[in-house]
Amino acid sequence: MCRHVAYLGEPRSPAETLFHAPHSLLVQSYAPRDMRGGGSVNADGYGLGWYAEGPEPLRLRRSAPLWTDGDLPALAGSVRSHAFLAAVRNGTTGMPVVEAANAPFTGGGYLFSHNGLVRGWPDSMAELAAKLPITRLLTLEATTDSVLLWALLRERLEAGEDPLAAVTWLTGVVEESGPGSRLNLLLTDGRTLIGTAWTHSLSYRDIGDGVLVASEPCDDEPGWTPVPDHHAVRVTGAGVEILPLEADRSPEAR
Repeated sequence: MCRHVAYLGEPRSPAETLFHAPHSLLVQSYAPRDMRGGGSVNADGYGLGWYAEGPEPLRLRRSAPLWTDGDLPALAGSVRSHAFLAAVRNGTTGMPVVEAANAPFTGGGYLFSHNGLVRGWPDSMAELAAKLPITRLLTLEATTDSVLLWALLRERLEAGEDPLAAVTWLTGVVEESGPGSRLNLLLTDGRTLIGTAWTHSLSYRDIGDGVLVASEPCDDEPGWTPVPDHHAVRVTGAGVEILPLEADRSPEAR
C-alpha cells in the first residue's frame, strides 16, 4: 500500500529520514510495519521531491526499488530543504510499474502523494474522470488511481481553492464513488503541509524546528502522534492542527 513521508520546517537533509533513521523510508521499503490491505514490500519504485530556489520543487523518481539506488543517499545528504516529500510504492495489481506512476507528483508548485488504493478502480472513478478537461485526461502520466487523484485535486487547486478544502473534497467524492478506499494523502507547497488519515495509518512528530508526517514513525523516539481516522493534519509555520475531514456533500460541490 506504499509508504510516504513529508517534512516542513527549518532546512534539513532528507537523508536522515530516508536512510539513517532506525525505521527510515528505506527500511519501510522492505520491512514495513503496517501494510494494511495486502502486500509485504514497497519495491515498485520511489520518489523524492524537495524545494530549493524558486516556487517549483525539484524531483527524482525511479521505477526500481529504493534499495537499488547507490547514489541517492549521497545526493539526499547534499540537500538541505525546508520542505520535502518522499515515497516508496507497492503497485496495485493491474496498474503499471513505471516511473511516472511514482509519487511525488508535481504541478503548480505542489508536491503530492497518495498512500492507499481506490476501490472498484477503474469503474468507480469513471464519472469523476469524465469531469476533467479532455486534454488533461488524455495526458495523464500513467493509468493509476494515484495519478487520477492528483489530476482531480490539481483542478481544484488551480481554480484557487484552499488546499485543505480541496483535499477534503477529494476524499469525500472518492469515498462516495469507491466506498472503503484508502486515501492517505500528502500535499505541500513548501509553506503548508497537509496529510489525511483515511482508512490507513498516519502519524506526525514535532521535532522542534520542524514537523514530520509519515505513514509509519521513522524512529522509536517519543512524540509521534497518530492522526485519527477521517482527519487531516495541517502543518504551517504557526504549528500543527488536527481537523475532521467533513466534505461538503451538496451537488454543487461534487
